[in-house]
Amino acid sequence: MTQEIHGTVAAGFEAVRAEFAAFVAGELPDYEGQLCAYVHGRRVVDLWAGDGARADSLYGVFSSTKGAAHLVVALLVQDGTLELDRKVTYYWPEFGAEGKAGLTLRDLVAHRAGLVGLDAGFTDDELADDRAIAERLADQRPFWRPGTAFGYHALVIGALTGEVVRRATGRSLQEVYEERVRAPYGLDFHLGLPESLEPRFRSVQPMAPTPVQQAELAAMPSAPHSLASIAFNTHVADPGDLMSYGNSRTVRAKGPASAGGVAAARGLAGMYAAAISEVDGRPPLLKPDTVAEVGQIHSIGYDLVSRTHKAFGLGFQATADMAYPFLGAGTFGHSGAAGSQAFADPRSGLAYGYTRRRYAFPGGAAPENERLVRAVHTAALAH
Repeated sequence: MTQEIHGTVAAGFEAVRAEFAAFVAGELPDYEGQLCAYVHGRRVVDLWAGDGARADSLYGVFSSTKGAAHLVVALLVQDGTLELDRKVTYYWPEFGAEGKAGLTLRDLVAHRAGLVGLDAGFTDDELADDRAIAERLADQRPFWRPGTAFGYHALVIGALTGEVVRRATGRSLQEVYEERVRAPYGLDFHLGLPESLEPRFRSVQPMAPTPVQQAELAAMPSAPHSLASIAFNTHVADPGDLMSYGNSRTVRAKGPASAGGVAAARGLAGMYAAAISEVDGRPPLLKPDTVAEVGQIHSIGYDLVSRTHKAFGLGFQATADMAYPFLGAGTFGHSGAAGSQAFADPRSGLAYGYTRRRYAFPGGAAPENERLVRAVHTAALAH
């Protein structure tokens, strides 16, 4: 049975709806997802599909959460509350243990700290609690000399930068985000989901690989004590998994800033639109100089954790370099493990958000984003 496509597109974006419909038609019958985009602060794409899905359904967006976390950091840098080239210990003295005293905030947010996890690992309760993560990492010896290389701090970067925010402001990163970003714009992108909104949450569904894909997954190298296993906390005796993490009410309630966010595509795209464009008469959250700085590539090349090519700005992925080279230089955003994607392209004025319920193969930014992003970007340039 063909899935019905719900929602609207602006004139000139009809090809985006056609591309979304074509993709959905080729997916499993139970596909569920949302696509939203803004151009220069105007919503031009607002689509969804799936039995039970609605425009305001909420999904676990995993590492797309890092975009919200580092928008807070960018705002505080813009305010002068944080200084990127100050040492982290200026804000958080205990962080200096085990050879970390020279690390700057700039290097920390660019995934250069070498502090991707703990030798002993975290409990599930600790992974839901940014304060607990930060307290334990303060005493951890880095896995490489800070500032000399980079690697994806998958489950901890939001806790580390969040502790700096807390020390500098006296408030949690989640509180600052709620006050300055989410609430003013009414965004369905939550770092800490209220109990009252739980009925709108759609639980993460497991990956459904084909036999060929299953063989590929089985053939992927696995090293129990590698940097990747430490970064994703799979080296512990009883490791959890990301799907369980995303489906945990404790995680959703606390909203850990590395991967605990819950959003609709409207919320993802709306946040990035607000970052770079005037929206509903409100000026952009970020000034042009701040936009240029957060999108400037700070770490590029061989990522010691993923063992692949990666590129990061200041807390954000350098989205054009990492995934979509047809986007403008300085595009910044973040993908999420189940397949979410969100970013801002300041040069075209495009803000993009995508969610899906079922975990995509092979994880990370779902492969369909390439065709959807291209369709949206082509339409945006034509208008």
